[in-house]
Amino acid sequence: MINAVGREIPEEILKLTGKEVFQGNDHFDGREFRVHGPKTACVINSNGSKLENSIHDVLVKCGIRDGMTISFHHHFRDGDYIVNMVMEEIHRMGIRDITICASSLGKAHDPIVPYIEDGTITNIQSSGVRGKIGEAISNGKLKGLAVMRSHGGRVRAIVTGETQIDIAFIGAPTCDEYGNCRGIGGKSNCGVLSYAMVDARHADRVVAITDCLVPFPNFPAHISMTQVDYVVQVDAIGDPEKIATGAAKPTTDQRKLMMAEYCTQFVIHSPYFKDGFSYQTGVGGASIASTISLAREMKKRNIRMRFGVGGLTKPMCDLLINGQVDCLLDTQDFDLDAVESVKDLHHFRISAGEYANPFNKGAVVNKLDFVILAALEVDVNFNCNVVVGSDGMITGAQGGHPDTAAGAKCAIVITPLLQGRIPVICTEVTTVTTPGESVDVVITDYGIAINPRRQDLIEAMKDVDLPFTSIEELRDTAYAISGVPERVQFLDRVVGIIESRDGTIMDVVRQIKPFTFSEETGDGQ
Repeated sequence: MINAVGREIPEEILKLTGKEVFQGNDHFDGREFRVHGPKTACVINSNGSKLENSIHDVLVKCGIRDGMTISFHHHFRDGDYIVNMVMEEIHRMGIRDITICASSLGKAHDPIVPYIEDGTITNIQSSGVRGKIGEAISNGKLKGLAVMRSHGGRVRAIVTGETQIDIAFIGAPTCDEYGNCRGIGGKSNCGVLSYAMVDARHADRVVAITDCLVPFPNFPAHISMTQVDYVVQVDAIGDPEKIATGAAKPTTDQRKLMMAEYCTQFVIHSPYFKDGFSYQTGVGGASIASTISLAREMKKRNIRMRFGVGGLTKPMCDLLINGQVDCLLDTQDFDLDAVESVKDLHHFRISAGEYANPFNKGAVVNKLDFVILAALEVDVNFNCNVVVGSDGMITGAQGGHPDTAAGAKCAIVITPLLQGRIPVICTEVTTVTTPGESVDVVITDYGIAINPRRQDLIEAMKDVDLPFTSIEELRDTAYAISGVPERVQFLDRVVGIIESRDGTIMDVVRQIKPFTFSEETGDGQ
């Protein structure tokens, strides 16, 4: 069946998942549903402590068994220890057929690949996967399916009961013996626990794992004792120094700085740049640089931001320090400066549901004026790919990309025309993760393309001195430089699905065709 972005979704996948194909951003607008609730234990008399001696003991008390769904959050990013330590114990106990429902998985979790290969883990639900886990899935080593969801889509799946979490594991930088968790105050601070809030509210059993046990009450709690069943103390839950890794760092690349300046000039000449505007940026180098550049223009024009949203980095928090923004709304901190900023009274924690769940009565993303995003690929229909590399390997995550692009008045994607010799602007993306109807502007080092759907923005920019062009011309330039790339070869087997934020199927990910070398011709096949 062909969906609204022109992707063919196999009938067997629709039958297997019970899902519909993607039919546009507004397909479910106005529909009603029942929120799914967890099992709730009544604790009337207790000894005032939920402490257990070990992860093994708590798994036993939670009734761990084959086929369960367990969840994790990723606020420690590449510094996370929780997933590996829990899965190591589950593997040691001989438990199999586990579904991992994580807000995201990264290179820190490479050690669980053997558990995928031996059947301990058979299904993965995540915003995305990087590193060796992505390679394992792309090569067909996961027995079941990898389901990739946006941050808002993950919340939707949990609150509707589509995904029922049996045991949620929450890495808590500080926790008291009764289960009050905070993202700050310990030796392994991550700032907020926003992604884990929906897990704590809807999982049947909730386990807080901490390396800093503090006296009761650990208030104000980011996750309450009323939602936590057990507490385990370990030596270390993560390395905060590895929160700011990879893309989540400022750039000195002149090409990216040029794109950031293009972005700033576009923003300040748009109809939405006025006192009280709202803004979110991603964590790519050019996106971070655009925030720094925008701050200078705001100061020059005496324009204040009403609120900034994140995934937050130091440049966004500097706006708060410098009095250029009224408040920050935080779901994740991408560097230690942002973690420290959580202490500011105008730096507010929000849950991932408040941030981006499309199935509630109103999420923050719907109040955004601007969002600045990155992409692995963008095609001539403005569809974006942020999960599957141009080589067909799963290597990224949806994150809040589809959520913010759908909600913001002006969604801007910043990307170089080519990554190495690989065209980023192309005729057709390898995999669609964010539909072109959500993307308004694409900014590259070779020019800027405005989506023809946005004639209002085209009109607003007609006298602005920026290198405007069409998306087709950007594609043609990329192909002229590098040549038209050969399409990735896949096998028939579907190893993953890309869910739209509303739960319909945006695209599928197929197993990569193994590379073979012909001795006869000397060619790779």
